[in-house]
Order: sequence, then C-alpha cells, then structure tokens
Amino acid sequence: MYLRLIRLELLNFFRNPQFGTNLAVKILMGFAMVYFALVYVGSPFLLYYYAVDELKADPLTLFCRFFFYYWVLDLVIRYFMQQMPTQNLKPFLTQNLSKTFLVRFTIFKTFTHFFNWGYLLFLLPFAGLLIFDGGYSVLGTIGFTIGILFMFYLSNFLNILLNGKVSVLIATVVVAVILGAFEYFQIYSFASLSEQIFYSLYSQPWLCLIPMLLASCAAYAAFQTIRKTFYLDQGLALKVVEGKTENIKFLNRFGVTGTFINNDVKLLKRSKSARSAVFMSVAFLFYGFLFFNGAYQQDFMKLFAAIFVSGGFMFMFGQRVPSWDSTYYPLMMTSNVPYKQYLKGKWALLVAGTFISLILSSFYLFFGFELWLIIFAAGLYNLGVNCHIVLLAGAYNKKPLDLNSSSKSFGGGNNFSVKTFLLILPQMLLPMAVYGLVNYFFNQYAAVASLGLLGLLGFLIRDVIFDLIVKVYKKEKYSTLEAFKKVG
Repeated sequence: MYLRLIRLELLNFFRNPQFGTNLAVKILMGFAMVYFALVYVGSPFLLYYYAVDELKADPLTLFCRFFFYYWVLDLVIRYFMQQMPTQNLKPFLTQNLSKTFLVRFTIFKTFTHFFNWGYLLFLLPFAGLLIFDGGYSVLGTIGFTIGILFMFYLSNFLNILLNGKVSVLIATVVVAVILGAFEYFQIYSFASLSEQIFYSLYSQPWLCLIPMLLASCAAYAAFQTIRKTFYLDQGLALKVVEGKTENIKFLNRFGVTGTFINNDVKLLKRSKSARSAVFMSVAFLFYGFLFFNGAYQQDFMKLFAAIFVSGGFMFMFGQRVPSWDSTYYPLMMTSNVPYKQYLKGKWALLVAGTFISLILSSFYLFFGFELWLIIFAAGLYNLGVNCHIVLLAGAYNKKPLDLNSSSKSFGGGNNFSVKTFLLILPQMLLPMAVYGLVNYFFNQYAAVASLGLLGLLGFLIRDVIFDLIVKVYKKEKYSTLEAFKKVG
C-alpha cells in the first residue's frame, strides 16, 4: 500500500498543470542538493585536518564542543523550511484507509527529506577518518555516529511537535543565544558542557541508546499529535476566527496605496505565514555573526552577509508577492484595482521593513565602524534597487499560498521558479561586483558611496521602474490567475 501511495505522488507530480515549472524547480533543487551533498562530504575532511594540522586539537572534541549550537540552528532551519506533507493526503481520509496508516506514511515521508539523510554524508566520512586515520576506537566511533544521527532524528520529530508553536521556538533560540553570549563573554562555558555530553557517546558507546530513546519518544509523541488532529474538520480544516474590523487611519492619507499597505499590515498581524516572515527577518539580523569573523576577511563576503542582515524582511516577505493575495487575486483582477498602486503598497512595506532592519543592525557598530559601513551600504542598495527586483521577481511567482491553513506543516509550498532564480543574481552579484571593484581601485568609503548612489538612483526613477514592472505583471496576469485557481 505504501508503494501505491508513492505511485500516486509521482502521478500527481507529472499530471500537475504546473509540471513544466515543477520539473525545472526539481532540476534546480537537484543541483542544489548535489552541491550541499558535496559540501557535506567535504566538510569532515576540512574539519578533521584543520583541527589536526592547524589547531593541533582533537577533531572529535572540537565537533562535540560546538554540536549543541549547530543542533539548535538545525532545529530552527527545519521549522521554517521542512514541511509536513499532509496536504496531499486529504483525499484519502474519505477512503477505506485507516488514519494510523496515513499518519505513519506521513511521518515516513519526512525521512526522505534531505535534512534527515543528508547528514549521513558527513557522519560516515567523519567516522572513517576517525577510525582509519586517527586510530579511534571502532566501537566508540560507531556509538558516537549512531548517537549523533539520532539527535538529528530527534530534531525532525521536535519540528513536528513545535509546529505552530512559535513562542516555544523563540524561547529555544533565545536560550541558545544567551548561552552563546555567556560563551563569548567568558561568563560560562556551555561549549565545555556540550563537549562532555556528546564526547561521552564515544567514550561510553552504550550511551547512544539515550538519543535513540529520546528520538523514539519524540516520534511517538509526534505520531499521537498528528493523529489527534488528522481530520478534515479539525487539523486539516481551515481555521475559523472571529472577524475583526481594523483600520490604521494614518495610512488613509496615502489614498489607494495606503489601503493596500493597511491590508498588508493586517496580514502580518493575522497570518502565521506572514508572521513567520517577520520572525525570520529578525533572525537574519544575526546572520552576520556567521560571516563577520576571522574566517571571512574579504569585504565582498561580508557584503554578502550584510545584504541579508538588512534585507531579511525584503526577501522573506517580498518573495511571496503576489502569493499573499492568491486567495482573492481573481477578485482583484475583476475589480478596478490599479496595478501600480498595488505594487507601490508592497514596495512601501518592503522599504519600511528594510529601513527598520538597517536601524536595528546598528549594534554591529560594536564590532567596528568599517563593518557597519558595509551593512549600511548593503541597506542602501536594498532600499533603492533590490526592493524593485524582488517585486519584479513576483511577476513570475505562480505558487498559490493558503493563508487559511491551520498550521505551517499542513500547507505551505515553494515559490521558486527559474526566472525568479535568474532575478536573484543581480540582487546578490551586482552589489558585490560594484563594491569590490570600487573598493579595489579607490577605497571602502567610495565603495559605500557607489552603492548608496545606486540606491538613490533607484528611488529617483522608481516611477519609471514601476511602469516596467507593471507591464511584466500584466503580461503574466492570466497565467498567474490560472495558477492561483489551485489554491485551497
């Protein structure tokens, strides 16, 4: 029966009206998967020999020391990216199939996700290096590998349990950040505790039973959680809430554009998907900590991180324009809705979010004025150029978004397309190229000024840019309407 369900999944993919787009996305995702697979395979060699040759340290100890922080990061990434594939199983609830069978199949499908099997590409070569090059105990290495693998499985099931519980996720991240701050300011070394806990999986191989037991308990809890809400009129049903009338009077002075901004502000307050974009934009504020260190001395790599620091909201919210309005998009198109004012409303919200992120990123001044200049340059470019490019990419976004889905795991989707991918290139490569060239021939201040001028130019000619974007949206109008009919 499992094979029949898998066959139906394949038929659904090939018979989908968006087959061409889906196939292109799958191919690109395949290339991305190959890339990350190669990264996973190469990382253990980099970690092992860097620890042995450069740091003169034990690679296993180094891994255990920072594993907890990576595990928390993995949990956060899963929460926002790994979806539960329950939406395709709705029709089977009316068939002569038991809920228990369908829930088991749902959980089984999560193991096909790259997050769950991809880590073997790191763990197996790392275990081989430890045994054959480092002379580590075979039994201890096997126990360590099994224990770490089941820690990732534990993360998979916790992602199911945390579904929709944003407050719990935020609390987890806050605790991890506080512990990291204690480590950074040498108040308390939680990394030492992490080292002791996970190194014990090697020194006492039987302790790998503990992660296995924790993962099993989380799996059972996830199974029970899904099963209790696996009904068409409960967990998979549209969420019904009491209607409220809200209006931000300040925005009314901006006419039709203000009305659209008003609607988007309400969207950010009411929709879990939209709120997730806000939470992720806050998380991107700390993205610089991964790059602003001694490992990345090149300014263009710092600029790469700075674009995300100041543009988190722009990317997270802007990439789903106009999918946010897919439910009533056909109604909008039959009404006298001016496209230009609609896009200006989205643009104003993106600009406001980017500007707020730029202000909040001022804490990077503690790491040096020159570093903050790079963030400032990236923010100016995001404000004047990237906000327009994100809106342009939205014209090719044909993936509907169900805002009524009761939780993240029961809906969601990929808003990716080939044309969208091509439009990502000027968002990232152009500012890095401009900044690198001007900085090379002149200095950092001239490079910041050049990006600032590009941003200012984008502001000055925004009406011309909007006219061009509107033409693209009108050209793609009917294909977008056809695609958005699939929502729900």
